[in-house]
Amino acid sequence: LFSLGSCSSRKGLNGACSVHEYTGSFMGQSVRFKMTSVCGHVMSLDFIGKYNNWDKVDPAELFSTAPTEKKEANPKLNMVKFLQVEGRGCDYVVLWLDCDKEGENICFEVLDAIQPVMNKAYGNESTVFRAKFSSITDTDICNAMNHLGEPNRNEALSVDARQELDLRIGCAFTRFQTKYFQGKYGNLDSALISFGPCQTPTLGFCVERHDKITSFKPEPYWVVQTKVSRGTDVSLTLDWERVRVFDREVAQMFLNIVKTAREARVESVSKKEKVKQRPQALNTVEMLRVASSALGMGPQHTMQIAERLYTQGYISYPRTETTHYPENFDLTGALRQQANSPFWADSVKALLSEGINRPRKGTDAGDHPPITPMRSASESELGSDGWRLFDYITRHFIATLSCDCKYLQTTIAFSVGTESFTCTGKTLISAGFTEVMPWLSIPDEESLPVCERGDLFTVDEVKLLEKHTSPPDYLTEAELITLMEKHGIGTDASIPVHINNICQRNYVTVESGRRLKPTNLGIVLVHGYYKTDAELVLPTIRSAVEKQLNLIAQGKAHFKQVLQYTLDIFKRKFHYFVDSIASMDELMEVSFSPIAATGKPLSRCGKCHRFMKYIQAKPSRLHCSHCDETYSLPQNGAIKLYKELRCPLDEFELVLWSTGSRGKSYPLCPYCYSNPPFRDMKKGMGCSECTHPTCQHSLNSLGIGQCVECENGVLVFDPTSGPKWRMACNKCNVVVHFFENAHKVRVSSESCEACEASLVIVDFNKARSPLPGDETQHTGCAFCEPVFQDLVELKHATMRHP
Repeated sequence: LFSLGSCSSRKGLNGACSVHEYTGSFMGQSVRFKMTSVCGHVMSLDFIGKYNNWDKVDPAELFSTAPTEKKEANPKLNMVKFLQVEGRGCDYVVLWLDCDKEGENICFEVLDAIQPVMNKAYGNESTVFRAKFSSITDTDICNAMNHLGEPNRNEALSVDARQELDLRIGCAFTRFQTKYFQGKYGNLDSALISFGPCQTPTLGFCVERHDKITSFKPEPYWVVQTKVSRGTDVSLTLDWERVRVFDREVAQMFLNIVKTAREARVESVSKKEKVKQRPQALNTVEMLRVASSALGMGPQHTMQIAERLYTQGYISYPRTETTHYPENFDLTGALRQQANSPFWADSVKALLSEGINRPRKGTDAGDHPPITPMRSASESELGSDGWRLFDYITRHFIATLSCDCKYLQTTIAFSVGTESFTCTGKTLISAGFTEVMPWLSIPDEESLPVCERGDLFTVDEVKLLEKHTSPPDYLTEAELITLMEKHGIGTDASIPVHINNICQRNYVTVESGRRLKPTNLGIVLVHGYYKTDAELVLPTIRSAVEKQLNLIAQGKAHFKQVLQYTLDIFKRKFHYFVDSIASMDELMEVSFSPIAATGKPLSRCGKCHRFMKYIQAKPSRLHCSHCDETYSLPQNGAIKLYKELRCPLDEFELVLWSTGSRGKSYPLCPYCYSNPPFRDMKKGMGCSECTHPTCQHSLNSLGIGQCVECENGVLVFDPTSGPKWRMACNKCNVVVHFFENAHKVRVSSESCEACEASLVIVDFNKARSPLPGDETQHTGCAFCEPVFQDLVELKHATMRHP
């Protein structure tokens, strides 16, 4: 923060955050500073445990009766414990989180963790301070430290309200839709049929454009094109004043009129000085638009790069809605940082010597200054995409301080017979900002001949062109971002997330030119919402909710009232949607195959003993058409029948899940996988985690010993793995290969006296036995037995992640 001489640094207990300690002065007294960080939100909102079981809870309960709780956003980071250990015994806390509503919300998450362990304040002295800053430069940080404020509770509450609304509304609709449609159709090709109050209107914009394209009927039209010249001058192609006509015969009539004329007469020559305005200061939405349309970078990726540039001190805070530099902003200082860059040094030095131009007036959203470069950089420092984004941000910044581009527009009006035509040319007067943004420059056109009223040109060619009206193209990401901003869907921070979601869920695909083409599933969903309740997909209702949330942030509306009012509206919509699902289903039937007609027979149902169908399309699952039941399976691996063996509890035939020869595999019972038979089993556990006391496939029969890396895992023998025998942890991706080419390996009921692992009985082939003498069988501990130690090797499974 300040030049403090000695500063000691160490890793925090969670291994992710560092702690820096130094001595300095604070509020007129000498203090010991301790500086650390968090990794995004400390807490996240979720329903309490039992309401996360899709099978046991009616989604309608999620609107009101289901209680929510704040859980650690990333339990592995142990963030709460880490903050409490570091915060214990502190007198003051200064919060340096991002200066937006999300940052304000994280302030209170940090306070909830550390206030109970901090020292109590004397009297009514303040102990909690908030630093407001927009870039990580010495000046900005010292300024923030000298003008500390307080965290804003209302802004934090507006984020809590948004989180709770999105959780309750999104989960209720998503659970209902997913269960209903996945139970009926086998080829939806999406693991989740999700709904989101922002995500669904985002998809709506893409489908609306698709509908315009498919319903478009091209119409023919005709244009009269004329070319004229004078002497040896280059011939000019003239634009027809009527532009186009839609009637062939009328067009032919005009063509005949023009054809009779031998000469074109100049009616007027006008010259106008025109201005191309320099850009306004850069905000997030404009940065995302340009990155997508000009740099070919998706919004999510762009935000990740911008955040990295910010934390490394290259640019100011990248999440802002403001396009107006604050009065005290040191524009000259920021410009001077760029004076030595080989790419724009000339433009910068010229501006510094001539004096910068006053930037255009933008809008001040009251959040952060616009996005500006904070220091110079080179491509080798930033990497390819980082440099391309930094290059654009810097050029944009220099352009805002440059002059407008000025050019002269010359228009010559001609009459050919009784028809009027024009010809236009542009000549550059001064390039202004386009020097540093050359892609926006005025193209050099052939200059028009010097002429005046009454001059005559020869008509060289007259022809009739037939053309057709063309449909619009699919929405580009840049156009979608513009629509989202215009209708108030999402915030500058969440727009990339919503666009990413509709791509991930297979509702749209990103085509060349970053155009978003809706898939069959995306189209049917949106059409279904339009049929049942158009407000679920139209942007209007979300805009209204955003306005309510802003009122909470400004302290003009009450958190509980806004929450209750909005949830009541969506609860009624949900009940109506459930009652009207048949009309959405009619659309689904046209596009997707019923579940009974998809898949191939694989494993027998334990209830009716008929074959169930294995459906490979995402999410892969088993369906018994006789019982009309669907059973979940683990994803991202291959499924095959497991030796026609049955589960002793429910008679279902077991299946084997595997990620290949270098991965892991385990058997599972399709029924137990979704309906855990024992109290300590959770949904989604295979036989390798089943605690059945006697079943030959269970953890009790095949478990060998504690995992060598993770805390709760057990290494379980994989009897299908021979001759490359192995055991695999039932929690993490540790795999232990042992006794390669052994004839047979079994797990004994006895355990090792030294390490308590189950002993293994190994039969070797006579020719290849590593045992002394002519022995071929040996029982011992895979970890402690000297004869076995060279035959055991630890590896990590290659896992296919979704």
